[in-house]
Amino acid sequence: MEKKIHSIIIIGSGPAGLTAAIYASRAELNPIVLEGKTPGGQLISTSFVENWPGNISILGPQLMMNIKKHAKHFGANIIHENVSRVDFSKKPFTIWTNKDTTYQTKTVILATGAGPRRLNCPGEDQYWGKGITTCAVCDGALYKDEPVIVVGGGDTAMEDASFMTKFTDNVTIVHLLDKFTASASMQKRVLDNPKINIIYNSTVTKIKGNGKHVTQAVITNKQSNNQTTLPAKAIFLAIGMNPNTKFLDGQLKLDKYGYIETDCHTTKTSVPGVFACGDAVDYIYRQAITSSGTGCMAALDTQRYLEEQDYPEHV
Repeated sequence: MEKKIHSIIIIGSGPAGLTAAIYASRAELNPIVLEGKTPGGQLISTSFVENWPGNISILGPQLMMNIKKHAKHFGANIIHENVSRVDFSKKPFTIWTNKDTTYQTKTVILATGAGPRRLNCPGEDQYWGKGITTCAVCDGALYKDEPVIVVGGGDTAMEDASFMTKFTDNVTIVHLLDKFTASASMQKRVLDNPKINIIYNSTVTKIKGNGKHVTQAVITNKQSNNQTTLPAKAIFLAIGMNPNTKFLDGQLKLDKYGYIETDCHTTKTSVPGVFACGDAVDYIYRQAITSSGTGCMAALDTQRYLEEQDYPEHV
């Protein structure tokens, strides 16, 4: 175990974690960033990002490299280790990683993000980020006048399909059940839209492409096993997200879906000194820019907490 007790350790290196690192570094808190299994988060596997302020169009990996460089410039110590378990029951907090390293720290910022549920079908890995995406708002404008498929039947799928009709008249929803699970108002918006075709009781079982991009999807009816091949320039997965919080193992309060619960208007968790931001908290907006914003909030909340602990007369 390291003998040093750090002021702040940030777990996660997506937009939330690295933005927190920038703010914490500039506050001279000397943050440690434990990158996790996927340095850079979900943007590493995306193509063009066209809604990040200041960049009309930038590749996701390049954007994350820029933010990482920014954080390191101000002194953040970014370490390629994945957290295996934590102990928030006593202070200083203890963190263990896959490299058999143990850290102790006064505060923690959890920025572990979330991962999209996947189809686990042939072609998905090959064309992930090459037409397969989980964010219509991020990537929809790239597919003007192209055939697209939305997989799912909840509110997000309805929103994605409706949003895509701004760009194309050829939108198909593929849903596993015989009716949608979305709210009635969201369903009506889709059912009343002539630009949207719906295939029930079915799922995408194979994704085909030209080596560079998606071109087709094989749709299989789960009742009859009949297969149909549809042209598709993009496949939007709207079948849910899984927050990366299993390693917390009861150390703080999560909601029933595994997202970290925070105080209203702050990033404070159920454990004083532990803060949370990004997609591990947010299941509504799930945008890089909102994650980055909450990373800023977490760093500021952490700074104030440390000041209060070190200088109780100011509390």
